[in-house]
Amino acid sequence: MASASATGRGRTDIQRVLDRAVADGGGPGIVAELRDGHAVPWFGAAGVADMTTGRERRPGEHFRIGSLTKAFAGTVVLSLVAEGRLSLADTVAMWLPGVVEEHLGADGTKITIRRLLNHTSGLPDAILGQEPPSPEEPGGRFIYSKINYTLVGMIIEAATGSTLAEEIDRRIARPLHLTGTYLPGPGDTMRDPHARHYSKSDEAGLPTDVHDVTGADLSWAGAAGGMVSTTSDLHRFLSALLGGRLLPPGPQKEMFTTVSTEGSGWVPNTRYGLGVYSQRLSSGVTLWGGGGYIQGSMSYAMGDRQGTRVLVSNLNSDWNDFQETFTDLFETSFRPAALRNPAP
Repeated sequence: MASASATGRGRTDIQRVLDRAVADGGGPGIVAELRDGHAVPWFGAAGVADMTTGRERRPGEHFRIGSLTKAFAGTVVLSLVAEGRLSLADTVAMWLPGVVEEHLGADGTKITIRRLLNHTSGLPDAILGQEPPSPEEPGGRFIYSKINYTLVGMIIEAATGSTLAEEIDRRIARPLHLTGTYLPGPGDTMRDPHARHYSKSDEAGLPTDVHDVTGADLSWAGAAGGMVSTTSDLHRFLSALLGGRLLPPGPQKEMFTTVSTEGSGWVPNTRYGLGVYSQRLSSGVTLWGGGGYIQGSMSYAMGDRQGTRVLVSNLNSDWNDFQETFTDLFETSFRPAALRNPAP
């Protein structure tokens, strides 16, 4: 399906990408919403929200955003920096004494908040069912790790005396009127309306048959990937963040100061900031934002550096070729000709 405002060849090409994404078992359903300045937003979808009933995917659905949560956590940290409540040079040992020493065998006096946020802490990623490898020296190469943001969430709570969910709501969701954006707690169910979420992995990440994980408790993901949102809310958040409406100039500059991810085996052609990253497309266009993969859901939200043109997309499954699908979608949506001559 596509909204009535989907006119012009550019939107037709985007719709073709969506159709391909769910063809031949690539996933149950996908949505994409494109906003370009003050033009009427375009919404497109393919496939279904519910594999049992055949219900189509619709605007306004809630879905798990996975690692896009890191952009929210990074924004909270930098707002605390702006208030003088903490510094990017503060160490983990200052805020969480003994935690990384006891649980990870690392030296918390050498790991700064900045290094947690840009994944240069040297801490390894956590993989269910596996012992993490030994930590590396902080300040070296980029290693994408959920542990970094688990610690960020703990530091936010130590610095504020409130929960991460409350800080995200108070500092971001309420000011921007993000009524569908929240960090669920243990046992919380996803708010209606929502797409069903489907997975081909069990709780340990091992392959299994397709099953419904909509009701799974993924609160363990926390600051690393536990949030829920909608396409319109993610547009409002990312546009405000890129446009400098959430942070003062100093912290804003820090957020978009990046390190190379080359050689890490992570997303190609990217550089990572403090919760957000840039990705250079084959056309030479550079986008900013983030992506998220979590059991049953894959999401992406990227835009130009000023936040004037932003695309948000979600698949309600976790077995599609994540990078190929979304790279194809963003290459189509942000090719130079489309930027010069946006469809009405």
